[in-house]
This record gives sequence, C-alpha cells and structure tokens, in this order.
Amino acid sequence: MNRIKWIIFTVITVGIFVTLIIVSEGSKIDVSKIDINAIQTASKQNGNIADHVFGKVNSKVTLIEYGDYQCPPCANIYPVVKLITEKYKDQLQFVFRNFPITSAHPNAKAAAATAEASSLQNKFWEMHNKIYETQTDWSDLSISSRGKFFEGLANELGLDVDKFKAGIAESNITKKISYDLALGNKAGVTGTPSFYLNGKLLDSTAYSNEAKFTETINAELIKAGIELPVVTE
Repeated sequence: MNRIKWIIFTVITVGIFVTLIIVSEGSKIDVSKIDINAIQTASKQNGNIADHVFGKVNSKVTLIEYGDYQCPPCANIYPVVKLITEKYKDQLQFVFRNFPITSAHPNAKAAAATAEASSLQNKFWEMHNKIYETQTDWSDLSISSRGKFFEGLANELGLDVDKFKAGIAESNITKKISYDLALGNKAGVTGTPSFYLNGKLLDSTAYSNEAKFTETINAELIKAGIELPVVTE
C-alpha cells in the first residue's frame, strides 16, 4: 500500500471509529418515540433538564445546534451564531444541544457538564458563551486544571461555586448530555457544528458567514409568515 492510499485508509478508519464512539455514547437512551424537532421538556430521561431556549419561546421557527464545546469550528462559528440569535430573538427560538465527541475532544464533556451545571443556577447561556470565548485557554488542560479553570468561570459569573461543583457531579447532568447525544444520533449528526432549521439540516454554506445565515433565517421566517426584524443603523 503506497503512502497516499495509506493516508486515505487511515482517515476513513478514524472517521468510522469516531462515528462508532458517538453512536455508542448516545445509544444508552431510547428516543425512538421522541420528536427530536420539538422543544424537549424536563423528563426522567434527560435528568429533568429541559432544552435551553434562547429567543422567542414557541416561535414557528426553531434553530437547533448540536455542538461540541472543544470543537474549533464550533468556536469559530459561535460569534456569528450569537449575533444572529440576538438579532432574531423576537422572531426565532434557538436551542443548543450537547454533542461532545470525546474521542477527539477529551475536555468536551466536562465543558458540557459545566454549562449544564450552570443552568441549575439559571446561568446556562452566560456560561455557554464564556466556554466558547475561552476555548483556547482550556482545551489542552489536564483534568485537574480544567476543573479549576471552569470553577474560575463560575466565580466570574457570580455562581455559588460549591453548588456549581456539586451540580457537575450530579447524575442528572450526565443524563442530560447523553439524552442530547441520543437526539443528535437520531437526527443523523456525524460532526459538529450541525444546525437544523425547522427540522432541516443546513448545509455549511447556509451559515458560513453573517450574511448567509441572515439570508437563510429570513427565508424561513418569511415562509412562516413572521415579520422580519427592523434593521437599524
């Protein structure tokens, strides 16, 4: 086998391995009867932690992201997602679901647990933003160092750090992350970020920049009969 063929074989093998890891981590929960495009309410399956919704609750247009906090492309698109979801907060409901690919990103699940533990003190979105904004600072940290770093973020956000640390250790946090993974697996997610707009998987060109994302969202809002936000200079 020559060098080029060996490289191709290795890439394919690694890709298959990563996919198998993702499927196995999310296959512990049965979501066969769950409508994955609907907002998930708190239940025993998801550790009594409902979907985190930003923007207009019960909007006819829903954007769902399956993301990995340690994924560089997720961090790269994060500023655009934040800008878009804030711009359309009165028209659109945005949901972030955890999809940590731990085989490639060993700190991703800990980061997801950090965000979910923060949600117990009503600071999910604040921590979500902090984690992405500081990704390069914690991505390569050891287990003990990453824990101290995330505790530092909790302190910055004014959380009760003791409650935060206790929250991370709760089994319900693990259930929530596993539930999100199961939903992602059912949706056909194989990598992050993956965006679904009213149940339709978006091609990467549809959100490659602010202009493209705006165009994509506008088209769906118009289809749903929702008035577009007023643009102010």
